[in-house]
Amino acid sequence: MCASVKYGSRGPALIPRMKTKHRIYYITLFSVVLLGLIATGMFQFWPHSIESSAEWSLDRRSVHDAPLVRIPMSSPIPERGDLSCRMHTCFDVYRCGYNPKNKIKVYIYPLQRFVDEVGVPISSTGLSREYNDLLSAISDSDFYTDDVSRACLFIPSIDVLNQNSLRIRETAQALAMLPRWDKGMNHLLFNMLPGGPPDYNTALDVPRDRALLAGGGFSTWTYRQGYDVSIPVYSPLSAEVDLPERQPGPRRYFILSSQTAIHREYRVELERLKEENGEALLLLDKCSNLSQGLASVRKRCYKGQVYDYPQILQESSFCVVLRGARLGQATLSDVLQAGCVPVIMADSYILPFSEVLDWKRASVVIPEEKLPEMYTILKSIPHRQVEEMQRQARWFWEAYFSSMKAIGMTTLQIINDRIYPYAARTYEEWNNPPVVKWTSVNSPLFLPLIPPRSPGFTAVVLTYDRIESLFRVITEISKVPSLAKLLVVWNNQNKSPPEGYKCSMISEGLTSFFFLSRSECINKFASVFGTMPLKVVEHRADPVLYKDDFPEKLKSFPNIGSL
Repeated sequence: MCASVKYGSRGPALIPRMKTKHRIYYITLFSVVLLGLIATGMFQFWPHSIESSAEWSLDRRSVHDAPLVRIPMSSPIPERGDLSCRMHTCFDVYRCGYNPKNKIKVYIYPLQRFVDEVGVPISSTGLSREYNDLLSAISDSDFYTDDVSRACLFIPSIDVLNQNSLRIRETAQALAMLPRWDKGMNHLLFNMLPGGPPDYNTALDVPRDRALLAGGGFSTWTYRQGYDVSIPVYSPLSAEVDLPERQPGPRRYFILSSQTAIHREYRVELERLKEENGEALLLLDKCSNLSQGLASVRKRCYKGQVYDYPQILQESSFCVVLRGARLGQATLSDVLQAGCVPVIMADSYILPFSEVLDWKRASVVIPEEKLPEMYTILKSIPHRQVEEMQRQARWFWEAYFSSMKAIGMTTLQIINDRIYPYAARTYEEWNNPPVVKWTSVNSPLFLPLIPPRSPGFTAVVLTYDRIESLFRVITEISKVPSLAKLLVVWNNQNKSPPEGYKCSMISEGLTSFFFLSRSECINKFASVFGTMPLKVVEHRADPVLYKDDFPEKLKSFPNIGSL
């Protein structure tokens, strides 16, 4: 039987009316929840910190309008930089936390003018144009936050790029007065010209507690590996002079020296090399017949002949970069911009961004004591390698040296990679140009993974005693079509390799097959290549011959240092 439903004049009497009330209730509840979620999201992403109201910007106020802060004479002075600091001891990584973009957040302190009790500024120059460009670039980047509570890294608006313009004690006191200083924890200072006469220390003399230092001119004695960042000394000519990229290849001069304030002993040795090699070497100096000023900075002279600088650098294959009063020299940036391969002679100098950049691909580093042998050393480098180094030098400048923005962003990216190593850039991303024109590339670094049979590649196999395993490896390697040569390194000093063995299983196209001792192998490579050819590959077949001077992260064998 079917139950009957009573209908009134307005439809179903009771049940439908209750459904209507429930529907209105649920719609109202859903609307309230939705509005709450929207309000919460706006609160999360809207700048709501009290300290964030003083966002760093020179557009809002000029330097002269910045608030004046007097430093009491009794203000505390930070301790000198702790040489034992490392990221796990002097940096609070927990402040950085996790974020989906794997980007550290950087806070810039509001601009202030610090003076002592009698009103004398702590700096004779105030805020330099270079430091202003640097802070502006950071504030426009994805690293920046105006919310101090979200910051992982803090950058003072106090300009310490040039130590010569600073009052050391008062600058240190100003740093200690920063509200989030906390003994310099998670603070980053930028300095390009450290030290002062007569010693010219290789690191900033301002006491800075545990603060990280991005310094231009570190030596192996002052650089805290994995903590500080070695940066270049910026050259103002980068922004003032436009040097169009020049195609790699032979130049008018083989070696050029353009520095004006080098030590007398170096100058004498360069003049001797000039006498021996004639027109192949151009030795320039400052022009004594020109009035001092901007025009003289852009000129170099040799025996009364005037050359435009830095344009003249593009006329040489190699350009000398010698240490001056400071290890770091702005000449290095000028040389890279010109696409000239820098010949760096500055013992103990930590090259800019050497933590990530492979300088062997763009420069030649020679000990100072080998300056008399410079010409011979450079002549031994193959022409094709020189062209690749010229191309790489120019790209290094464009990517990492060309502006204060490039220097600042590279510095922050290096620190970012330390904090988020799982998202760090790879060796290739740091060192390979993003766009490669295959028709113009000859370096094996950019060739396809399977090269043609001619010229093919050389396989190097290290063995100790296991003959059967060795022959199995040789058999498999010999099947690769592009194999041109197989070199077996016998590493057993107490047992001689098999004599007179003819490997019939090797393909006929193999040009040679060697059993050599380690020392003979080194001598053979040195005589043929002039250097160790496998230092530039990511995975090496031999962990012994090439363990010297190779980045740890590219070694196939983690315990290679103990061999």
